Amino acid sequence: MKNTENLKTALYEEHVKLDGKMIPFAGYIMPVNYTHGIKNEYKSIRNDIGVFDVSHMGYIKISGQESEHLLNFITTNNVSKISDYSAQYNTICKSDGGTIDDIIVYRVNKESYFIIVNASNINKDYNWIIDNNNFNCKVENLSKFKSLIAIQGPNSRKKIFEIFNLDLKGLEFYKFIESNLFNEKLIISRTGYTGELGFELIANHDVIVKIWKILIKNNIQPCGLGVRDILRMEMKYCLYGNDLLENINPIQANLKWIVDFGKENFIGKKKLLEEFDNPTKRLLCFRMIDRAIPRKGYNVFFENKNIGVVSSGSFSLGLSKGIGLAFIKAEYIKNKNIFIEIRKELFKAEIIKPPFIDKFSLHS
Repeated sequence: MKNTENLKTALYEEHVKLDGKMIPFAGYIMPVNYTHGIKNEYKSIRNDIGVFDVSHMGYIKISGQESEHLLNFITTNNVSKISDYSAQYNTICKSDGGTIDDIIVYRVNKESYFIIVNASNINKDYNWIIDNNNFNCKVENLSKFKSLIAIQGPNSRKKIFEIFNLDLKGLEFYKFIESNLFNEKLIISRTGYTGELGFELIANHDVIVKIWKILIKNNIQPCGLGVRDILRMEMKYCLYGNDLLENINPIQANLKWIVDFGKENFIGKKKLLEEFDNPTKRLLCFRMIDRAIPRKGYNVFFENKNIGVVSSGSFSLGLSKGIGLAFIKAEYIKNKNIFIEIRKELFKAEIIKPPFIDKFSLHS
């Protein structure tokens, strides 16, 4: 019988101590928000600093002389363009172009990489890499040994220095360093899922728990899944399971910028080229004009024709109105206005270019 019990991260007890509202998510029990509420968490991230537990994410290490070749074969982006101690947003696709997962690839050196994968896809990704490992590489699923937290917000760099005496001024966007804290190895990456200046810290469980406790003691706001979803949507960051799926490819999700057709060969290349040359649908951003909140699964209409479906929707705390992402049939993607069907009524919305907000500290 399949085990359906949800897992707990190393920080589970800390969330409970903080009265975090715990819910099942991607096979784990995770905090959706804390006692001060989502609005307070949102303000902390956009204006100051907050911290997320993202330890449910997976960690897969790939090593060996042909590591770059393996990764270039199984992913859409060009791993050859990554320098040492740099990261790259990427996707793993099936031969039909469907997205197995969206990931971040980290290069330590030409013979050593690791990838951070979505929690619900850890085993699927690992098995896929093993099945396509014709490059004599060592592939290790180290997820159960690693914890990961994201410290995000315009004051994150300053606070990390004040609290831990870690100077991250020289750490550029999508770069990472290996440091030491509590006599243990710590990876600090300038990445995140919020659109703000921020850092993701990867280490063994004990180190991350110690860091978390110190952050909370220093009045850093803990943040949950609820605000994380709003923050990522305001930047048009895709969520696997909503905006990327095994029957959705990265071209359809408007992620052409992470597909390098110049590579000689990679899994799914032929089908992705077909979608690029003959579009079927595209993921677009929309902002509600009428007062309404769109949700995943709502149908999209234009002149009484069903032209698509909402993949992600929420109430934007930054804009004080409903926003969403929707897959729209290719022949309608140049439309300015669309209508979202909510409880059999049509509500007007406008297609906009991402991101939804124009003030953020991502590149500060």
